[in-house]
Amino acid sequence: MNIATLFGPLEISFLIGLALALVLGYIIGAERESRGKDAGISTHILVIAGAMLFTLLSSAVDPMSESRIAAQIVYGIGFLGAGLILKEGTTVKNLTTASSIWFAGAIGMAIGFGYFGIAIIAALASAVIPRIPHLKKRSPEA
Repeated sequence: MNIATLFGPLEISFLIGLALALVLGYIIGAERESRGKDAGISTHILVIAGAMLFTLLSSAVDPMSESRIAAQIVYGIGFLGAGLILKEGTTVKNLTTASSIWFAGAIGMAIGFGYFGIAIIAALASAVIPRIPHLKKRSPEA
């Protein structure tokens, strides 16, 4: 077996997607970890890479029905996120973490479908958006 039969166009696409998933998952996960959140770097990399892999394989195996598996990715990651949400009295915890994981799945799907620019923009937004509520808390000192 030679290397050409081992690494065809699909495998090259997977390697590119995996590299992008690592970088983008790291960016999002590092932001979450910097604020002490449970779902950090490893979780976000795995969610993005997993969604990318499912999407890539869906496109390769059945190009006429790419959205079928994509719809199941959305459902599955939503189920994963639902398991993170905790309600204690009138307080709801981990809602942003669950949203972050769900959004990471969408980023992985964008990579899997080859929309790398959209994935990069979305990941950067995902790292900035959770910081927005904390901007108003920092009042300038007189």
